[in-house]
Amino acid sequence: MPAVYPFRAVQYQGGVGDVSAVIAPPYDVLDRAGKEKLLARDARNIVAVDLPHTPAKELGPPEAYDNAAKLYRSWLTGGTLSRRPNPAIFAYRQTFGFEGKQFERCGMACTIDVVPFGPRAGGGVLPHEETFSGPKEDRFALMKATRTQLSPIFGLHADDAGRATRLVREIMARSAPHCTATTGEGVKHEVWTVEDPAAIKAYQDALAGEDIFIADGHHRYTTGINYLRHLEGAQPVGPDHPARRSMIVLVSMSDAGLVIGPTHRVLGGMKDYSIEKFLAAAASRIRAEPVAGDLGAVHAAMHARSDLGEERFGLWDFATRRGFVAVPAKADDLAGRFADKPKAWRTLSVAFCQYVIVEELCQPKMNGGQPVKWAFPHSVEEVAQIGAGQETGAGGGSGFAQLAVLVRPTPLDAVRAVSKANQLMPQKSTFFYPKLATGLFVNPLE
Repeated sequence: MPAVYPFRAVQYQGGVGDVSAVIAPPYDVLDRAGKEKLLARDARNIVAVDLPHTPAKELGPPEAYDNAAKLYRSWLTGGTLSRRPNPAIFAYRQTFGFEGKQFERCGMACTIDVVPFGPRAGGGVLPHEETFSGPKEDRFALMKATRTQLSPIFGLHADDAGRATRLVREIMARSAPHCTATTGEGVKHEVWTVEDPAAIKAYQDALAGEDIFIADGHHRYTTGINYLRHLEGAQPVGPDHPARRSMIVLVSMSDAGLVIGPTHRVLGGMKDYSIEKFLAAAASRIRAEPVAGDLGAVHAAMHARSDLGEERFGLWDFATRRGFVAVPAKADDLAGRFADKPKAWRTLSVAFCQYVIVEELCQPKMNGGQPVKWAFPHSVEEVAQIGAGQETGAGGGSGFAQLAVLVRPTPLDAVRAVSKANQLMPQKSTFFYPKLATGLFVNPLE
């Protein structure tokens, strides 16, 4: 693993007390309405700086980023935010409900060396999915303007013996948290500030030699690499320059609170699409069985039909309100086209969706070879909102939705296998729930 370091975080209220009103979800799950709702509660909410332009999936006007930087610096000079006098790492616990059960996910916020993606002696930083160019342009513009990393990356490490997660939980058991917050979806956030050199050293030792798998924040980590190159192109950058490190929350894969939710697909913008044409075009590639009922019934049937195997998925046509539970007609369908990929990659429903449903069926046969529009909702409720013409944090808009592909969560073992093979899953293959909060700690890069 790249070396782990404490850092002098910028925080609200000196990192003490309840900060519910001023923290936010990550930028990539918020739309304009979500941003405005947070600001209506408190105009000092971090979203005012972290999301200066919506949608964040594309580059905004230069003045948006300049204004964000001016606001951030006014908060520093005015006392809304302050920088810690001493370096620290931060034990971070999230308590939440998921599929009817309660979980506690525990990790540690720290910084790591900014190194290129890929295996390295002593441990590397490994991505697990492909990314889009637009969000990277947006994040780079914001980082250049603010000279700050506003939102932590979410990283995983194997921790097969459970040593790191035991250390984190022992820190939490010793005292009450220094900082707390509760977010709108009912997630409780608790932070313990760790300045003790012995505790920091013990955590560093527990992670020695391990790879980091990026669970969430590929765009932000890539932005950190690009920002460092940008600085190096203009002037010498010393070995201790803050831009050589990236803020991250590390969670052990052995942590009992680590859960993955689904990222469904909603497809649209196809000029020749109908469900009849799609089923006819897909007859040799997909076995689809009708499901009576609404979108929720299709979702339930997809989970219940274990007899269809692990590659099963759901289909929903918005125009006719017809649903299906489906499976690739041939086992390991992508083996011929992607023989170089591990089987764990080839048998992902999200890979089948991208490379068969979209690239081989919808794009050439339903849309004249032109790209298909996507949205990436995490819940059936959000799929329904997009189908009703709403713009959500996952995409959508009036007249957009035509076909939904419902998928089951990507298994953690598949994330590990694909990352260790130095391969990338398709975009939006995983949804590690819940998202980390933005605003609990900020990492200055100057």
